[in-house]
Amino acid sequence: MLGMGGSQLYIPILYWFGMSFAHEAIPLGLALNVVVATSASITYCRRGLVRLRLALPFAMTMVVAAPVGSRFGIAVPTRVIIAAFAIFTLAGALIVLSGWSPNRPVKGRRAELLLGLGAGSVLGFLIGFTGRGGGAMVVPVLLLAGCEASCAAATSSVIVAMSSLSALVAHLPGATFHTGVTIACIAAVLLGSQLGSRFMAGRLPAHRLRLIFGLVLIGVSLLLLKSALLPA
Repeated sequence: MLGMGGSQLYIPILYWFGMSFAHEAIPLGLALNVVVATSASITYCRRGLVRLRLALPFAMTMVVAAPVGSRFGIAVPTRVIIAAFAIFTLAGALIVLSGWSPNRPVKGRRAELLLGLGAGSVLGFLIGFTGRGGGAMVVPVLLLAGCEASCAAATSSVIVAMSSLSALVAHLPGATFHTGVTIACIAAVLLGSQLGSRFMAGRLPAHRLRLIFGLVLIGVSLLLLKSALLPA
């Protein structure tokens, strides 16, 4: 419903249920992310909510930049970048809740291409460097660019689907999937993604979507701050 995937929840839950973090929880969590985001994207594309001219360059540059960030040693501590992500996400939450929109939203092929390439490169690099998922980070960028909440969620779903697929491929060597659990989880998230995306696209009033969006982003920002201040 919110275009954020869900691996930030799937992976720790699967780990808490006894799966190996690196070889089982992360690959399955990323696979579920791909299923959720792809399923939701199909619904949103059919409803005309996705800005593909923005989503495609954004996603492709994220896919390219993330591996670079994961191998690039810089002098900035990871905790500092995560804290910056938290503040950025909190700003996105306040924007949603206040109803603010820029005077000159990003529109047009050239502007969307530049935003996608620029934001995707920076965000992909930082996500790769910190090892964090990007769904919750993409949405504030789209909101700051002037996307409505429904458009931001829909466009983010496409970006998350492509970036999650790239991350899943990178984690496949050495991954272990348990057939029964994998099928059950995929069926569950596929059903949930269809229900959530259809509800958001057709029945959820804009002001309620903004409220849910804002509260979820606040929760994500608090979790990021906790991770930055109190690392495991």
